[in-house]
Amino acid sequence: MCGIVGAVAKRNVVPILIEGLSRLEYRGYDSAGIAVLNQGIQRVRAVGRVSEMQNKANAQQLSGFVGIGHTRWATHGGVTESNAHPHVSKGEIAVVHNGIIENHDEQRQRLTALGYLFESQTDTEVIAHLVHYHHAQGKSLLSSVQASVKELTGAFAISVISINSPELMICARQGCPLLVGIGQGENFIASDVSAVLSVTRSVIYLEDGDVGEIREDGVTIYDGAGQVVDRKVHMSDVSLASMELGPFSHFMQKEIHEQPRALTDTIEALIDDASFSPALFGEGAEEVFAEVESVLILAAGTSYYAGLTAKYWLESIAQVPTSVEIASEYRYRRSVPNPKQLIVTISQSGETLDTMEALKHAKTLGHTLTLAICNVQESAIPRASRLILYTRAGAEIGVASTKAFTTQLVALFTLAVTLAKQHGRLVDGQEQDYLDALRHLPGSVQYALNLEPQIREWATFFANKQHALFLGRGIHYPIALEGALKLKEISYIHAEAYPAGELKHGPLALVDRDMPVVVIAPNDVLLEKVKSNMQEVKARGGELFVFADADSHFTESEGVHVIRTPRHVGVLSPILHTIPVQLLAYHAALLKGTDVDKPRNLAKSVTVE
Repeated sequence: MCGIVGAVAKRNVVPILIEGLSRLEYRGYDSAGIAVLNQGIQRVRAVGRVSEMQNKANAQQLSGFVGIGHTRWATHGGVTESNAHPHVSKGEIAVVHNGIIENHDEQRQRLTALGYLFESQTDTEVIAHLVHYHHAQGKSLLSSVQASVKELTGAFAISVISINSPELMICARQGCPLLVGIGQGENFIASDVSAVLSVTRSVIYLEDGDVGEIREDGVTIYDGAGQVVDRKVHMSDVSLASMELGPFSHFMQKEIHEQPRALTDTIEALIDDASFSPALFGEGAEEVFAEVESVLILAAGTSYYAGLTAKYWLESIAQVPTSVEIASEYRYRRSVPNPKQLIVTISQSGETLDTMEALKHAKTLGHTLTLAICNVQESAIPRASRLILYTRAGAEIGVASTKAFTTQLVALFTLAVTLAKQHGRLVDGQEQDYLDALRHLPGSVQYALNLEPQIREWATFFANKQHALFLGRGIHYPIALEGALKLKEISYIHAEAYPAGELKHGPLALVDRDMPVVVIAPNDVLLEKVKSNMQEVKARGGELFVFADADSHFTESEGVHVIRTPRHVGVLSPILHTIPVQLLAYHAALLKGTDVDKPRNLAKSVTVE
């Protein structure tokens, strides 16, 4: 993994491939390469940025009418040019690949015995040699790819070109995202629609098991049984403008500041309807929600923390028992399925492999009540779910999720209130109160964004620290978790989060003057408890950095720094308190000089286990 682009055209496709890979840079990667057909396979690869690979391609005057490109995030094998994609077999077959081939060792041994020499440490090279082996037996390129994928175990998206079939490209999908872009007398493939937006908006999302034959004058798609199938053509609504920085220095900064707009767009359907209606979740939602006895949320990373927050809302507002599980753990343990349990999957991309596989596992256990909360239309997880609620965050480019997280929280809050309404658990006027709270939320978030200068000053204290502690209580504990995650993933400062009441049961041993402690302290029923926990830190010489509501009655003192967010916004307070911890992480990373949008070792869309 991490990004794929390919093109078949009557013009030189090298500029198309390079621009497509540049559009995929946000996904995270450590090397890049392209291969084109032109009197053989011409290939350029480079460790580092796409621009470095582009310079080499320009120097070689690379050109061709059929080509594939890739940005790699190292999994099998280190960050070297020999491990970079595309991989070539015997000068005849070139392959790019996202995902993991789980049986690559077995296939490597088999192919080595057949006389194939391996030049890399990657699992991908197995695919190139396997396709070549079948092709050498007299099979067409299409048949060779179809035969090869049946021998592969794992999750993958691949694209293949051959000097023996210079007019076409073959692609295949199993578990990792891949789409076909439909042009005029030219066609494309990509792992993300952003890679083809400059050449087409018409896209076909491949299904698991699909194999595509891509020619300049048409596209034929075969399912896993080898039968020709029709797949719907979609018009992408992603804009190129959303992929540009504009006046901002980083996409993360841009996306933090886009949150009032993203929240407004996500809330708009609710406000227009003036009610929390099951219809927001799709056809049949009213019948599904009537059956629900409990909820199980499956997610990973930041989306998992959104789920932890939602548990408080679902149990306090809807009075529905709720569990939240890390998707990659759920599918590998024996659980007790309840057919009346609503399975909620949360994913920004809709392609997160851990979450997708967890959903598949839930369905094998007999779960039929499924709901996807996602930011990308027509992605895999929504397509596999009975109900869907799309957030409207717009394209999120920065690896560290910001606006996707806060819009997920709005979607989950909407779910909680809708279930409460359906089950008759809202008192008179309560629905209107919740609608009013949502209406005022974007304005409160803008107020919090205006605190950026003060938060920037705090960041100077964190930038030279090695560790930090985040504390929260109740529904704000998941926000502390999210704050710690943001700080460590983009600034590389080790950070952990705890429920503040747990401090005395171990973490307090870590507290000293070199361990800054961030406290989420809203003016809610747990405020006095939080103040007591803060005294424990202060007594050990710890330095406290407190995000408090304007009406929390905190005073600054030696070792206690306070930034006041707006007055307490009630049930939506977790969303508001997310903003300061995002800004703190961003400015600490700036001072540390890290790559804010592309933190080391991380990728935007995680399509491997």
